[in-house]
This record gives sequence, C-alpha cells and structure tokens, in this order.
Amino acid sequence: MSDSLDEDLRRRTWELLQPGEIELDGLVFQTGLEGSEEPEMHQATVEVGEIIATHAGQDPQETFVYSGTDDSEFASNQHQGRTLADETFVWECQQLLRNGSFDVVFYFEADADTERLVADAQAAGYEVTAIRGDADSPETAVLQL
Repeated sequence: MSDSLDEDLRRRTWELLQPGEIELDGLVFQTGLEGSEEPEMHQATVEVGEIIATHAGQDPQETFVYSGTDDSEFASNQHQGRTLADETFVWECQQLLRNGSFDVVFYFEADADTERLVADAQAAGYEVTAIRGDADSPETAVLQL
C-alpha cells in the first residue's frame, strides 16, 4: 500500500473510532490478497477476529460472525463478531478492496489488550496496525510497538 493510501486509511479509521456510545480502538489488517482471493480473505478475517475476541476477554469458540448479508442495515462487506450467549458485540469489520487487494478495518472496545492483540496477530503472520480511538489526531493514533 502506498504511503498516501496508508495515511488515508489511518485517517478514515481514526475518524470512525471517534466518540460514540462505546470507546473503540481499531486494527487495520493489510491482507495483500487480490479480489479473486475472497475466500482466503474471509478466512483470514475470521482468524483475526478470533484473535481480537481472545484479547477482548471472549472465548472465540463462543462467538460467531454476523454478516452484512443477514441485515439490511449492513453493507455486504461489513461483519460483526458477536457472542453466542446473547449476541453481545465483540468486534466489527469492513472489508475494503483497495488498489486490487483487500484491507480489513476492525473496530473493537478499547478495553481489549491491544498491544498483545497486535503481537499475536503479527506472530500469526498478519500485517496489522493498531489505531487508538482516544488519540487527538490521526497522526498520533497509530499504536507504536
């Protein structure tokens, strides 16, 4: 991803994290997968979602993916991780096809252990960048590890 697109994606992610009902942090997942590799991108999305669930204090086996195709309020590329017991929000993502490859932007409650989450995602082979929702600007939002 070029620097200008990377900067744009960080800015847009940070803007979506700004004050709402709950404090959120974000994770930009650069897959490198092309548009024709949608099944692989979906599987990687589920795997990163499970890492997020773990660091948000949830058992990934007790969560499911609620997809945009299930609800007219969602876009087809929008998904949520929810708990099986009561459908509580765990994470949300949007899958973006940008310049021929997928980037996935995740949002999750800011009380998750984001530093360990990033370390575990990177150890699993994923290229991710954490974005802090409580930062004063997009320029200071990237969590430096």
